[in-house]
Amino acid sequence: MQLSSEAPPRWWLWPTILSLDAPLVVVGWQRLLARAASTRLTGADVWVLGSSVWLAYAADRWIEGWRLTPETTRTYRHLFYMRWRWPMAVVWAAVLAADVTASVRGLSPSELRCGALLMLAVVAYLLSHQLVHRNHRWRAPKEACVAVLLGAGAAVFIAAHSGAHLRAAALPLALFAALCFSNCALISVWEHEVDRIHGQTSLALQFRGATGLAHALPWALLLACLVLWTASATDSAVAACAAASAALLGAVDVAERRTGRMPARVLADVALMTPLALLPWIT
Repeated sequence: MQLSSEAPPRWWLWPTILSLDAPLVVVGWQRLLARAASTRLTGADVWVLGSSVWLAYAADRWIEGWRLTPETTRTYRHLFYMRWRWPMAVVWAAVLAADVTASVRGLSPSELRCGALLMLAVVAYLLSHQLVHRNHRWRAPKEACVAVLLGAGAAVFIAAHSGAHLRAAALPLALFAALCFSNCALISVWEHEVDRIHGQTSLALQFRGATGLAHALPWALLLACLVLWTASATDSAVAACAAASAALLGAVDVAERRTGRMPARVLADVALMTPLALLPWIT
């Protein structure tokens, strides 16, 4: 479907178009991981993480939009960054300035060091997957890279807190990273034709068997979460949120055959926002 001549996007697409869904997901899980690690987050921890995730996603789509043309673009999120390239560059610079200011003023030296290392990893990922290794058949799957980076982002400031119970947060972190990978793997299946037209490599295009893995993974994660919950092997709130997210991802995947890829793409990210429902009770 060519979007340049289509009607404006529906209202429910805008969180994805504006790259707001990923920051909400990571900030919610950051709070849940902090609970598991028995540590408290500061306002700077939350803002810097959320804005940094937005900056990374916006930069990725801005670069992608630079490469595409209106005739070849198949997603509203890329079309938006193409049409509003320079206004979004100004917004991006303003958010970056606010992010750096909050980091310098609100983060501890150890948080700054850990955040800087993670920032270098994100920059390396963007350079590799958008430029250096973009068309390399055997490059590391972007879905796995994104899952690792999002997991690291949710945990980075918690790990820098003195007194944090990191062992207690290890399993919750692994569940979050696995959910992120499942989310990205499903999207790669739903959007495999989009990626092909955009000249982008994805898990579904790289590896045989990736489609079957993507469809099965949410249900495998649901089973694992239920076992961990029953065995009291992890924080109950973490187990509940992870189980709910896995079940929702599986349901969205089943429904995608009827709804199509665009609603499924939005709902797949909503499925990972289950910790937001528990925020009033997470201390």
